[in-house]
Amino acid sequence: MTQQHPDLAAEQALVDHAYDCLERSRQDAWKLRDMNEPGLGGTFQARYERDVFDEALVNRLTQLDLGDAALVFGRIDRLAETPDSLETFHIGRLAVADENREPVVVDWRAPVAEPFYRATGREPMGLARRRHFAVEGRTLLGIEDELFGEGHLGVGHDEGLGGAQAPSSGLRGYSTLLSVLERGRTGQLGDIVATIQAEQDEIIRSPQAGVLIVQGGPGTGKTVVALHRAAYLLYTYRFPLEDQGVLVIGPNRVFLRYIERVLPSLGEAGVEQVVLQDLVPGVGFGGRDTSNVARVKGSTVMEKVITKAIADRERAMKDDVTFPFRSGYVRLRSHVSADIVRQARRRYHRHNAGRKFVENEIWSALAATWHSDVNPDEIRETLRPTPEFRAVIERMWPVLTPAELLHDLFGSKALLKLACAKYMSESDYLSLYRSRSEDVNDVKWSASDAALLDDAREQLGPVPGRGGKVDDADEIRTYGHIVVDEVQDLTPMQLRMVARRSLNGSMTLVGDIAQATGPLAADEWDDVLAHLPQKKEPRVIGLSVGYRIPAQIMELADKVMHVATPGLRAPRSVRQGDESPRIVAASNSNLVSVVVGEITSMRERLVAGNVAVVCPDHMVSDVSDALDAVGVHHGRAQATALEADVTVVPVSLVKGLELDGVVVVEPAAIVADEIHGLRALYVALTRSTRSLTVVHAQPLPEAMR
Repeated sequence: MTQQHPDLAAEQALVDHAYDCLERSRQDAWKLRDMNEPGLGGTFQARYERDVFDEALVNRLTQLDLGDAALVFGRIDRLAETPDSLETFHIGRLAVADENREPVVVDWRAPVAEPFYRATGREPMGLARRRHFAVEGRTLLGIEDELFGEGHLGVGHDEGLGGAQAPSSGLRGYSTLLSVLERGRTGQLGDIVATIQAEQDEIIRSPQAGVLIVQGGPGTGKTVVALHRAAYLLYTYRFPLEDQGVLVIGPNRVFLRYIERVLPSLGEAGVEQVVLQDLVPGVGFGGRDTSNVARVKGSTVMEKVITKAIADRERAMKDDVTFPFRSGYVRLRSHVSADIVRQARRRYHRHNAGRKFVENEIWSALAATWHSDVNPDEIRETLRPTPEFRAVIERMWPVLTPAELLHDLFGSKALLKLACAKYMSESDYLSLYRSRSEDVNDVKWSASDAALLDDAREQLGPVPGRGGKVDDADEIRTYGHIVVDEVQDLTPMQLRMVARRSLNGSMTLVGDIAQATGPLAADEWDDVLAHLPQKKEPRVIGLSVGYRIPAQIMELADKVMHVATPGLRAPRSVRQGDESPRIVAASNSNLVSVVVGEITSMRERLVAGNVAVVCPDHMVSDVSDALDAVGVHHGRAQATALEADVTVVPVSLVKGLELDGVVVVEPAAIVADEIHGLRALYVALTRSTRSLTVVHAQPLPEAMR
């Protein structure tokens, strides 16, 4: 039986006291909010100040609501100035003080908490002891101590945690770390605030300025590191970062649902978490592109194509145009219309901003052709409502939305040739053609279109309202810090879309070149950095330790990685799993039934934990139907994320997810179907934290043999 730590009862009392203080703070916040009565009476300024105060209180109440997350997870004993005396700080999810304003818990992001994550035997950072808590809710289950100083060098001792001894790897709180890693997955990514390791903490606390790229293989924790970094920056640079905003961009909605609880669990509920399509207002998505079309749309030449497509809509009249006025006529001469267009192009960098200028110049040009003095405003009042004038202005300088511009462009082979012929082959620009819809609002745009619509939005500018006024809400919003996950898959046009939203060039980008499977997948980080702000020297930091994936599974996956990306080094796994990967052969006729059997077997072995079937996209329906036929309750990732115990996940959506057990179906088909097939297979093989089975009817890819 594991011996109980002698300080367990005292530390449990401290945890209980911390929760009591937290509850007192919550009640005090509610009382203040009740007293404030937002929005009632008084001057506009008074109401505004009450609303701002109320919003701050709501944010504070959100921070104080931890749900099931542990409040306190560690302690440090630091050498004080007086010999033989120690200062003790309990480290937790947020700062808590007692009724006398004395600190009970220190926020994990505070400078004083840094040694909890960074101290080593060689660099103790003034610590005598570091203590890790194993906590479930409010209950303290065990304590692990690491002692520093002469004769200790950060040696760890755990009681109540199973007695695991840390290898000579520099990992802190090894037993606590293992206990967390070996818990069953819930279908939602959890925070790692209690078990952050030194190399992760270095990234989390690194300076805000500039672009920071985090290269990390599967299981290194790069996603949670990026999210914890966002929480740290908001704490450290609360003003002005809270007003400037923090934006998190994920690869798909399954991934967003998977990570959605991490930042709220760290007390930061106001961060926007989106996919790129969410940043394009006023259009509907749902269309799909072939890999070749996605490649064409992702190339930087599309920026020039859009510029040319806009210029093609800024046209002089071919012939003179005559309008009836009073008892005679006024005339817009062709060469004058050409001068107006040239002047507008010189004056205005954004198309829609030039519309009012063009109209006014037309009125003046028409007035100049009348036989006596006439006010251009009089001509405007007479001719502006007429269909003849509307036809002229719509030809010369139409007001365009991004959707209208691209809908017209993609729906006309003639317009495509005019805009694209200088920049790409005929086969490439004709691949962009699609039958024109009767109404632009009916178009279902693809994910690849988002960056094109965004570029067109930037070049066109907002649509002027009454009197030529522009609504500020129509402008592209910028953010003080941007986090992008799976950044290696973004095309150059998508990267430029991200850069457009950066206020100051401050970004955290995480990914893995070995997992790059996009239509224009990067081969090195310079390919990504070329399209991002360069206000500060960019930094690339690597994560070398794999925490999530057992060594046996990584050994199989590494074989594929070394063929797919020979120049990269795989992360080093810190733990051995309970079982080696299973490779099961089947025939074409019984492949799906074998998959169902392997799922059943895996669920029995794992007891608690979730399971995913990762298969080629075209097999999702067949696998799901087979599970329905034998009564296995399951979900599909596109609809239910990872909420079910068993989920069928197309390989195109599995990146970034983690599960207890994974059945990978037909590796050869994954390799054949995907643009970067071996990289996609590598992703599929590295999703499991405990159990992996590969089922195949086709011969295994050479890299797996």
